[in-house]
Amino acid sequence: MTRKRDTAMQLHEQFRPRQWSDVVGQEKALERIEQLRKRGLAGRSYWLSGQSGTGKTTIAKLLAAEVADPWSTVEIDGGQVTTEVLDELDAQCRQRPFGRGYCLIINEAHGLRGAAIRRLLVTLEALPAWVTVIFTTTVEGQDKLFEDCDDSHPLLSRCIVIPLSRRDLARPFAERAKAIAQGEGLDGQPLERYIRLAQQCRNNLREMLQVIEGGAMLAKAE
Repeated sequence: MTRKRDTAMQLHEQFRPRQWSDVVGQEKALERIEQLRKRGLAGRSYWLSGQSGTGKTTIAKLLAAEVADPWSTVEIDGGQVTTEVLDELDAQCRQRPFGRGYCLIINEAHGLRGAAIRRLLVTLEALPAWVTVIFTTTVEGQDKLFEDCDDSHPLLSRCIVIPLSRRDLARPFAERAKAIAQGEGLDGQPLERYIRLAQQCRNNLREMLQVIEGGAMLAKAE
């Protein structure tokens, strides 16, 4: 598994899946998306929750690529979502853009504030067929959001909730990480060592690749 190296790009970005077949460990989530695809993925709002490094942003980007062109996709952190940002979304909702559609990805959705959530409740109530909104958040962040904001439950009810797997990730993540390490000349350990690394990193594939990039899996690092 090799890709043309970008010296300014870290491994976890260099090898971020660019197609659905590259996503590992999240079969249930992909099955859910496949079922939704039969009726159309656009014109919906999605809520992706899971542990850090398990594929939330990757799946959000792949979803976005199916419903909108790159120039019509906006990615923003939840803490930066203001009523002005939502005004822009509303403006996009009124007129279909050139191309396939418009997609807003809100990462770290647990950073949303009350005013933005209340505004989103109205916006998400009637999304046009060419507008898609995708939220990503950690499980812990989602729990805290629900504790701190009463409007978070109605927000979730307006979304298709896709929880990412938290279990049985060590082996598929280890196999993926080892394949990347081999292609990059950073491998010198058996698969069992990568499984232990996955466990140590709490099944955070991004963290695993950062450790590998630092040379920890070379033979001399044992």
